[in-house]
Amino acid sequence: MFARQAFRAAQPLKTQYRRYATEQSSGGSNTLLYAGAAALLGAGGYYYFSQGDNAAKAKSAVKEAEDKAKAAVEKVEGKASKAAFTGGDQGFISLKLDSVETVNHNTKKFRFALPEPDQVSGLAVASALITKFKGPAMEKPVIRPYTPINDEDEKGYLELLVKQYPNGPMSEHLHSMAPGQRLDFKGPIPKYPWSPNKHNHIALIAGGTGITPMYQLARAIFKNPDDKTKVTLVFGNVSEEDILLKREFEHLENTYPQRFRAFYVLDNPPKEWKGGKGFVTKELLKTVLPEPKEENIKVFVCGPPGMYKAISGPKVSPTDQGELDGILKELGYSKDQVYKF
Repeated sequence: MFARQAFRAAQPLKTQYRRYATEQSSGGSNTLLYAGAAALLGAGGYYYFSQGDNAAKAKSAVKEAEDKAKAAVEKVEGKASKAAFTGGDQGFISLKLDSVETVNHNTKKFRFALPEPDQVSGLAVASALITKFKGPAMEKPVIRPYTPINDEDEKGYLELLVKQYPNGPMSEHLHSMAPGQRLDFKGPIPKYPWSPNKHNHIALIAGGTGITPMYQLARAIFKNPDDKTKVTLVFGNVSEEDILLKREFEHLENTYPQRFRAFYVLDNPPKEWKGGKGFVTKELLKTVLPEPKEENIKVFVCGPPGMYKAISGPKVSPTDQGELDGILKELGYSKDQVYKF
């Protein structure tokens, strides 16, 4: 739908506007754990020295308490978790399909079991995995990248959200799979490395299943109490049932109204639709995105080829972002302010 040269005007978005407000800050998740460890060490040292025991016993007790505290902290931080995917020369790993859930008329959610139940995927934000499949009549295997939608800290499985495309060999194969069958994975494939508060405000412009890396990024931001990044999402689809992860984004908007807002645009909206209608337009983006002159912003784009052409210009390759073009260039954004997934 994004491939057309002309773009229809979006409907007025007054009903969707939300002003950002100041959000209270909160400490890191390990504050109480460290405080508890300190109290344990203090109490142990006081007991031994006040009872007149020798220094060796006191030192031994303190060392034991330190080791326990360190182990507890590492467990909370996930350092004790094993990664299924380590990159480098690891090669492909065969994963068993555990379950399949129908999401809409052409999209399913696939849960694959990791090799061991206590493993995490090993993915960082933002990164993806490569899938590989070779049918009996194929000369070469089909390889496609996918961004899992489950949390990177979850153990034992990963989930893919896949839309079936006509003549799409990987998506058709996935949609034909049944629990118990296997698919080859490799990774992680690094994309845009994220760290808390890397940017003051980011914008996510997505179409179709291009929403999955955007969700990975937004989820990581809002699960971290120390990350105060503001996020604006513009998500274009054909119909309302095509809006993937809408419930999850509505939860973020309701939970963090000061920092997250979402704008949905439909090519074929229902009569009662109050969001944008038509296509993602220059007028819409000019209205809702952080301005290019704002300090430390980033705009992310992910969607079908027609969307890249209209919004940002295409990537040359996975390692070459290409030149900035399209609507974002017309609005005054620089190449350094835009990242194409």
